[in-house]
Amino acid sequence: MSPMQINEFARAKINLCLHVTGQRGDGYHFLDSLVVFADVGDVVSVQPSGDFSLKIDGPFADGLSVDEDNLVLQAARVFEQHCEGAALILTKNLPVASGIGGGSADAAATLRAMARLTGADLPKDAGLSLGADVPVCLMQQTCRMQGIGEQITPVQNIPQITAVLMRPNVAVSTPTIFKAITDKNNASMTDYNGEDFFTYLNNQRNDLEDPACAFAPEINICLQAIREQGALLARMSGSGATCFGLFDTQENARLAADNLAEAYPDCWVTACVLGS
Repeated sequence: MSPMQINEFARAKINLCLHVTGQRGDGYHFLDSLVVFADVGDVVSVQPSGDFSLKIDGPFADGLSVDEDNLVLQAARVFEQHCEGAALILTKNLPVASGIGGGSADAAATLRAMARLTGADLPKDAGLSLGADVPVCLMQQTCRMQGIGEQITPVQNIPQITAVLMRPNVAVSTPTIFKAITDKNNASMTDYNGEDFFTYLNNQRNDLEDPACAFAPEINICLQAIREQGALLARMSGSGATCFGLFDTQENARLAADNLAEAYPDCWVTACVLGS
């Protein structure tokens, strides 16, 4: 690694619950979600350069654009007035279009890396202009996310949880899933007041799960497979297609991940820890 290279970890974002509570006139949906971050993710590396450039490597690099439409380059160019350019490398360890904030987490990591590289402050509202999930990914800590993603409240009393992430080999379009919701004015999530956390989560929901399963039945297959491994809770994250299972111990989560990876070789499966 170059002494001037800066690395930022782009942790996977998991929506432990996601309630759709309304819709604005411009089409944006109001959400109420408890968001945590995993100890797995992508990596963004930046070095000073005479212009802006992007390379992508890692197990999920295939097919990703390195052109100006890439969020990583767009995030880097937020700092154009503070530097001549930056050479960026995105190591893509997370599957794309998976409901775990990969692109948003990468953009947020780029903003943090560029701020460190240039010594400039993070521009106000830069995250939201890049995407609704970018502000919460900038924080990378357990939060309640409301509105269209701009209302973020850190949550301090959520325990760390061991989990398994499982994504079927299917891409899910976020706009398609939101369009398929029949009721867009649902109840908000309830406050967590220190009760048994798994009981609390079981009383919340993901309003995108049913339409996503109707669009991609493979998601429901993953959810059922996770439950059969003894998960305390199995749910889809975001708009899919990644599902998560929560387990009582790291050993049980690792065993479940091994079993699922063997039984479903076409799926992406990993054990992880969720929480700040």
